[in-house]
Amino acid sequence: MKIPELKNPAKYTGLYIVDFGDFSSTGFTAKEVAQLIESEKYKDCKVYKIHNAYPNGKVELRGVQKEIFQLESGMFFYSYDQISATKDYKNMVALAVKTAPPCQSKTELSKYEDGKYVIAYIYPAEYEDEVSQWLIEGDYKTKGPAEGGTSAVGRYYDSKIETIETHQLFAADTLQSRTGIELVENLKVALQR
Repeated sequence: MKIPELKNPAKYTGLYIVDFGDFSSTGFTAKEVAQLIESEKYKDCKVYKIHNAYPNGKVELRGVQKEIFQLESGMFFYSYDQISATKDYKNMVALAVKTAPPCQSKTELSKYEDGKYVIAYIYPAEYEDEVSQWLIEGDYKTKGPAEGGTSAVGRYYDSKIETIETHQLFAADTLQSRTGIELVENLKVALQR
């Protein structure tokens, strides 16, 4: 796979390269990749995420399993009292208002049957790195235990919980994702952005 020379490599960090077999293209958003791999025509393509880019044009790539674009991941912050849980939930919402999350997501304050509370933050799995960075940069901290990942989302949905509050969080999209004909007509362009 040949990657074209990147004039401004840093702007490609977090974007994707898609190898279609007979050609590849660089600079797709996660939404664009999700559209491509859902189609029968491009189901066999290989996907790489640009993990890091350097001023000399070199990039670090990470192979991405296509199934990740069909999964939800999450971070779950636990508490045994409602006051702490409510405070942590409000801090999560306040963080999203102050600094938009990297993707559309949701947060919920829920209570389990055993009396423990959880602040659930659920998002598309392909944004795992960006969400972790957003939480670190936003200095989001809780006092209780935490867990995360796609399997944690499954356990959460399968649990008997009472949802107390929920909030939809929207990303400040810095890149406009293309859809349909516009996306497909430009696949052979080596640099998408």
